Amino acid sequence: MLLALKLDNIALMDALHLELSPGLTVLTGETGAGKSLLLDSLDVLLGAEVPKHLLRHGQDQARIEGRFTLHPAASLLLAQRGLEVMEHQPSAVVVTRHLYRRGGRISSRGRINGMSVNRQTLLELRPLLIDLTVQGQTQMLGRQAQQRRWLDGFGDPDHQQALNQVAAAHETWIQRRSALDQLKAQRKDLQQRWKENDRMLADLRQAALEDPQELVTLKRGQDRLAHALRLQQGSWSVVQNIQEPLPDQAAALDLLGQAEGELQAMVAIDLTLQPLLQRLQLVQDEVQGVALALQGYGQQLESDPQALANLQERIAQLQRLERRYGQSLAQLVHRRHELETATTGLDWEVRQQRAEQEERTAHDQLRRACGRLHQCRRRAADRLVADLMDVLSPMGLERMRFAVELKPQPPTEHGSEQVCFLFSANPGEAMAPLGDVASGGEMSCFLLSLKTCLAKTDLPITLLFDEIDSGVSGRISTAMAKLLHRLARRHQVFCVTHQPLIAARADHHFRVAKHTEGGRTCTRVMGLTALADREEELAQLAGGDPREARRYAASLLRDRCP
Repeated sequence: MLLALKLDNIALMDALHLELSPGLTVLTGETGAGKSLLLDSLDVLLGAEVPKHLLRHGQDQARIEGRFTLHPAASLLLAQRGLEVMEHQPSAVVVTRHLYRRGGRISSRGRINGMSVNRQTLLELRPLLIDLTVQGQTQMLGRQAQQRRWLDGFGDPDHQQALNQVAAAHETWIQRRSALDQLKAQRKDLQQRWKENDRMLADLRQAALEDPQELVTLKRGQDRLAHALRLQQGSWSVVQNIQEPLPDQAAALDLLGQAEGELQAMVAIDLTLQPLLQRLQLVQDEVQGVALALQGYGQQLESDPQALANLQERIAQLQRLERRYGQSLAQLVHRRHELETATTGLDWEVRQQRAEQEERTAHDQLRRACGRLHQCRRRAADRLVADLMDVLSPMGLERMRFAVELKPQPPTEHGSEQVCFLFSANPGEAMAPLGDVASGGEMSCFLLSLKTCLAKTDLPITLLFDEIDSGVSGRISTAMAKLLHRLARRHQVFCVTHQPLIAARADHHFRVAKHTEGGRTCTRVMGLTALADREEELAQLAGGDPREARRYAASLLRDRCP
């Protein structure tokens, strides 16, 4: 419920503060006085776009503030958004929207209980606080999405549970389908890479790559074969120098033998030289070993042109692979092992089959959930038709026909059917979609009747009607007044009206009028509590002879609903 409304610098209103009450409240006054401005301000307060004319001329800032009672659904939203309740008023929420004029643009900043919020949060809170039907908005009756929401709002708890199950099943299906689409795209992208990898693996297998150090070993072998004669000659020369003296030269072993003999003679004199003698003998043994090893090495060295050619061909093959793939031999050996153990196309086929099965299962679950929702909607539609016919009869539409058609469609998050309200106001005329055949007055009557039926299941929000009675006859106005009064038993209802029949039924009556103060036009809102003031206002609405209009107004107030 809306407890209070404050406006500062809004259009023709410099300042306004209204304390509001439950029941049916009407706003009356001359055209252009600013009656609809109050409803427009509430619309903007809860997230609607700000029209440029809303800021008072000559002012760069404005403010709209509303204080509402909290019900559990609104409290839950505030908790989910991290918005704290007010300690001094835990059962109320204060919504504020500040407006700023900057050049030719209007910007705004919203607050809930003093905490800054974005416009999206205001729009989320909006349906939990108000339901605004402005003049000309009855066209929304023809929108199938709105008709679906109304029908679902008329459902029982099982209906709401079915809606939640469909939404959850649809979300799961979307995830499974997205995963499948992504897998297919990845597989298509990988197929090209698989071809490239297959060619690479074939090259590496053909080259029989196993040893990361093979190229180093081959190059050493190549050097040995390429210089076999030089190495053989060198080894023989070293052996000769060690074992076989040349003319006029002594062999190394002979010199070492002479040195050993002299050192033995010295040891005979000084035993402390014995360790040196032992070391010299070890050197003789090492030199003899080197000579024997070189002799064997030189004997096995042979110049083999074919072996050299084979080595060089292998080296060239390995170097070509390194250049082709831009990797070293060690990296290519590692890559071969990777490719031989990598996921194959067969593995991806299995993964895709599994993803397709999961997508089919999720879609089947969605279809079953949609089937349960369809049954709930069918029951809700039957109840809604029966209730609406009872309400519409006093509205001058007792001969009309109304039905709810559920047209099959592919499953969505809202189910597997389109909801279409069918209407025929005249006997003998075929039923057609409501938006195609209902007149403006019929639309107004239907919308009010629908909201009356939905009031039993709606949240305890404030209902706002802007001249919904425009263009209807007196008899239908009387029926509308009764319905508005009936709605006000469950909801706080505000109605901008020019009909004295409706204004007379109100629990609270405000007159909106323009005045000139200090050379500027200002709008003032006055609460009419005295019976005489209400009679006068109703007489103004009725028009005609003043005395007759006053008597008519008095009779309306006398006969209004208790």
